[in-house]
Amino acid sequence: MFIGREEYLEDLETLWRKRTCSIVSCRGRRRIGKSTLIREFARRTADVYIEIESLPPNSKEEAAKLDDARLNQIQLDNFIDVLATTTGCSRARVTTWYEAFARLDGQIDEAKRTVVLLDEISWMGMHDANFPGRLRTAWETLFHRHEKLILVICGSVSVWIKENILDNTGFTGRFSRDYVLPELPLSVCTQFWGEARNRVAAREILDVLSVTGGVPRYLEEIDPGLSADENIRRMCFLKSGELFKDFDAIFNPLFGEATELKRKLLIALADGPKSGAELATAIDVGRNGRLSRILRELAEGGFISSDVGKNPETGAECRVGKYRLRDNYTRFYLKYIAEHKGEIERGVFRYMSLEHLPGWNTIMGLQFENLVVNNVMELVPFLGLGNSIVLSAAPYRHEKLSRDGGKHGCQIDLLVQTARTAYVVEVKRKKSIGVEIEDEVESKIKRLPLRKGVSARPVLVYDGELDGAVEGNGYFDAIVPARKLLGL
Repeated sequence: MFIGREEYLEDLETLWRKRTCSIVSCRGRRRIGKSTLIREFARRTADVYIEIESLPPNSKEEAAKLDDARLNQIQLDNFIDVLATTTGCSRARVTTWYEAFARLDGQIDEAKRTVVLLDEISWMGMHDANFPGRLRTAWETLFHRHEKLILVICGSVSVWIKENILDNTGFTGRFSRDYVLPELPLSVCTQFWGEARNRVAAREILDVLSVTGGVPRYLEEIDPGLSADENIRRMCFLKSGELFKDFDAIFNPLFGEATELKRKLLIALADGPKSGAELATAIDVGRNGRLSRILRELAEGGFISSDVGKNPETGAECRVGKYRLRDNYTRFYLKYIAEHKGEIERGVFRYMSLEHLPGWNTIMGLQFENLVVNNVMELVPFLGLGNSIVLSAAPYRHEKLSRDGGKHGCQIDLLVQTARTAYVVEVKRKKSIGVEIEDEVESKIKRLPLRKGVSARPVLVYDGELDGAVEGNGYFDAIVPARKLLGL
């Protein structure tokens, strides 16, 4: 089953119309479906598909016993072994990456459309400083001759690919495409429920998506025949559950020396958005280039977001951006699963109903809010913008010190700004939503500093039972039931 990514498949297919070969990079967080996309593209359009996945890094104990030369040879041996198994070529040992690429080149048939995927390329080249140069040379002298070849490099360590290959002067202008795969949009995610999506309540789908986000690998774990509570319980609150284990699998120290620092940063952000300086203080590290690089890597992986946005008071970009924990799964894991890890391992949740857990509705409300903010472009068509251009769309927090030393200001779930309008979006998940919501939003609008000539328009995005008086009063300029974001 392959769902979504049609725009990428269509774009990749245009490469076959070229009269020259193509090299493509595909980056993004683990489980986002990078390799699956390329396999599907090859299945639909190619005559030959060759995939070579690198070996995961060795444990620290094993790596300590071997030098880089030996670790690099292990990757080379794996490359040849996989290539020989796939194509039937010679298994004779090679000792350099150029030799390995030459062996691969020998298996490319000039007359056939061929897709070659080098998966987790950062693991492949991490023990040879000359790896990028060897790949460039192989591209120029070997692969470039094949008019019907599309070579794809893929990996979850986006920064390594960018710094070592994409930004390498030797590759300047050579990449036909550079994809950073995002999560699937909400309207596509519903397809994982199949025909059941037409009879399952929107709340059920939204609750699952509030935990998984639009990550394809997690959505594949859904059983449409089970309730949202039961799906979440099986995935998150059983020791065998995919989402119980996956955080430790993604942020395994084997995948880089900065893994522990990444975990600390994510834990710090689980308590709320923070600036770069605040994060440096929270995890007790210097605010330097290394921290900036790690934050950039987490952002490219879709785990965090830097919500700079526009200052509604001046129209200029906010001077200090705040990082927030964007990834719904990571957020849920740190806020709820990790806190109950011992109980989960003891099997306490095997038969327990999740709705009876302490703080369940609160955490799910926050997860729902994060889900809507992440899918703001699916919300925009329902705001009535007309032809106005969206200049900024981000959560907004305004804080001021009063004369007595106290703090006051406003916190807006999502502020969507055009040249002349600020849409103040309130995101609410509650069993019943009454007219008190109007006073809550109006209070925020009164504290929102707006420049002259800019209108404030209140918007409600909700999941729950809405009091009919809320619609009848006409206070909100747009009321969007969350099921509309699902395309239901």
